[in-house]
Amino acid sequence: MIPKRAVLGALAAAIMFAAAGPGAVAGETAAAPSPTVVDIRNFQFQPATLTVTAGTTVMWKNDDGSPHSVAAQTGAFRSEPLDTNDSFSFTFAKPGTYVYGCTFHPMMLGKIVVKPKGGAS
Repeated sequence: MIPKRAVLGALAAAIMFAAAGPGAVAGETAAAPSPTVVDIRNFQFQPATLTVTAGTTVMWKNDDGSPHSVAAQTGAFRSEPLDTNDSFSFTFAKPGTYVYGCTFHPMMLGKIVVKPKGGAS
């Protein structure tokens, strides 16, 4: 016969692991989304279109020899001028499509598509 204490201990452990979710370890919390990088290179935003989940921080890094900026057409975000190796970050809290460009070079355009958390569209 299996001792009652062993059965209760195994049951408690199983509940802890199930509550943690698939792929998680009991006692750990889900990590925040890591920043996603858009490179500014050759007078282009690379990638030109980026799809992320709400809550994701996107970082733009100027890898060009000229100054650039990052400004949403809606005014949702706007960087200061970015010299070579400077960066700008913005966290996208709300789902939607954000078209942005460089205020110095109007032909430079990019787009961030923000999907709701949980994969719903």
